[in-house]
This record gives sequence, C-alpha cells and structure tokens, in this order.
Amino acid sequence: MELKYMERAIELANKGKGFVNPNPLVGAVIVKDGKIIGEGYHECFGHAHAEVNAFLNATEDVTGADMYVTLEPCSHYGKTPPCALKIIEKKIKRVFISQLDPNPLVNSKGVKLLEDAGVTVESGILENETKAQNEIFLKYIQTKKPFVAMKYAMTLDGKIATKTRDSKWITNEKSRKFVHDLRNQYMSIMVGVGTIIADNPSLDTRRDEVSRNPIRIVIDPKLEIPLDSKVIKTAKNIRTIIVTGQNADLEIIEKLRESNIELIFKELNPNIDLNDLMDDLGEMKIDSVLIEGGSYLHGQALLSKIIDKAYVFIAPKMVGGKDALTPVGGNGIEDMKDAISLSQIKYHYFDEDIMIEGNFTK
Repeated sequence: MELKYMERAIELANKGKGFVNPNPLVGAVIVKDGKIIGEGYHECFGHAHAEVNAFLNATEDVTGADMYVTLEPCSHYGKTPPCALKIIEKKIKRVFISQLDPNPLVNSKGVKLLEDAGVTVESGILENETKAQNEIFLKYIQTKKPFVAMKYAMTLDGKIATKTRDSKWITNEKSRKFVHDLRNQYMSIMVGVGTIIADNPSLDTRRDEVSRNPIRIVIDPKLEIPLDSKVIKTAKNIRTIIVTGQNADLEIIEKLRESNIELIFKELNPNIDLNDLMDDLGEMKIDSVLIEGGSYLHGQALLSKIIDKAYVFIAPKMVGGKDALTPVGGNGIEDMKDAISLSQIKYHYFDEDIMIEGNFTK
C-alpha cells in the first residue's frame, strides 16, 4: 500500500465538486506492477461511479491489480449496479479504502461483500482527508439536514458595507472568483430579502470552468421582494425558492408563481424558524446551503446553531462609522464566555485579501 495512490484518488474525487450532490465525491485508482493503469471519479449525479469509470479507463487487463478508492464501494442497487460486484467480477486482488460509507445501505456491507469473495480489504487510509472532503455528504446522509456554511467579506475594521450600504467591492477579483467556486460546490445559496433589496444580486455562478448555478433561497417573511429583481426575472432559468410567512399577500404570491418561483410558507414566531426550515430543505434533497447575507440573517443563523462552517474574507481596507453594517447582526450573544468557537482553522490568501475558513464547534 502506498499513500501516493490514495492521494491521487482524492485529487480525482475533487473534480466532481458541484456535480454529484447529494452523492459523495469519490475517486478511484487502479494500480498494477507499481504503476497506475486506470483512473476514475464520480463525475455527475446518476452517472457511473468512480470505480466503474476507472475500469472503463484502464489501459490494460486489471486482473490481480490493486484498487485505491476514497469511499467504500457500494453494495446495493441504486441508480447504478453495486461497485463491489464489479470489483469482484474484474478480479481485483486488493482494495484500499479511505473511509467506510456511513449510508446504512452500504456501511461495511461493501467490505463484507469483497472479503467474502476473497478480496483483501484495508480501510482508514487518509481518512481525515476524505472526511473533510465529503463533509457535506457525511452530514446530510447521517442527519438528513443540509450542511450549512456562512460566507461574508468585511473590511479590516469589521464592516460589510458603508453607512450608505455601499459594498462593491470589499474584496479583490481573486477572492470573488473563489466565491463563485463555492457557489458551484454548494447545492443552494441563501440570502435575506434585505440583500435582494439593497444589492439586487443575481446569485448565480460565473466561472470559466464548467459549472452549475445553485438553487437560490430567499428568506422573505413579509414578501417584500421587488418583482423586478434579478432573481425573479431569471427564475425560469435558475430554480428559486422564497420562504415567507403564512399570511403572505395572495396577489403577490400569484405573480411570483407566474415567474416560476417556488414558495415555502412558515409560521412567524416572530421570525422564521431556521432549524425547521433546514428539515424542510433536507426533505427536498437539498444537501447544502451557502448563506451569503445579510447581517440580520447571519445573526439568526448563528443563534439558531445551524451553521457548520464559515468562510470569512478580510480585505485591508477601513471605512469606519457606527452606522456601517457589521457581518453578524441581530441581538447577538450577551457574554463572551458563550461566544461560538471555530475549529480546524485554515488560512487562504488571495493577493492582499485573507480568507479564514473554520468549522463551528457544536
């Protein structure tokens, strides 16, 4: 067993970002006589799994070869036949697995199927790396709730907009490009209606690479969204959901539905219960949410403890002003001892901008 082959499988798995949700990212490498003879990854939801693609791309007979795969091969019939059976059929000698699949339909069953057929199996190789890679899938498959990340950009003095609410642009082009990469990875993007009114964003993905647009979710308790906003005008092309109160204006509801808007009606106490909403989104098979504002929604999400990860961009600029917006609004936490901590901190640099990535401790 050599780590470099699992590292290559992890690298391959990353190519599926944004296209396999709610399935996991998976990469596979076939090795024979000390060289790679086949590679594959899960390219798109509903399409062939990584192991099958590795066999299809094999340059010679795979009999007696080793396979390195980032996730336990499936053992059940879903949209595709079981990969474990394909591995047995192809007479692979040894299989090295990074992590077992927590899906009850698969967990350890794929390993058992292989071992019962005489295939040598070893698991747990670079497991921390692949768990981090598949954090969205792992939470969703085990809780049926979406993985939630909060993203914002602020100045060095902690402002996301000036006192006039101008926010374009705090960060540089490289930082903004990374945000579009994030939008490609997350199945949905969520904002409060205040962000729509203030900025009129498209909330789409603009990348040079092939990508897809996230589902747009707008939290709008009183149905105040302008009917001429970009998200309404483009809803026939990009799936858009508005979450509003149960007593919303019927005339506006009808106009929104004519624009292809989906509506979720929730009780207001006095706000929309975000934990309850996460249950709804999970049932809709939305596995991940990227919250991009505004300040009030960030505050609600923080206090609701729905957030799993934060991406915080900091630009070396200052605007000052007590009326300038801060990233996380609402009532906030009263005592510093109750502050919510982040762990697994990573620092990213985009020229002069810094981005801090961290997971919320729950």
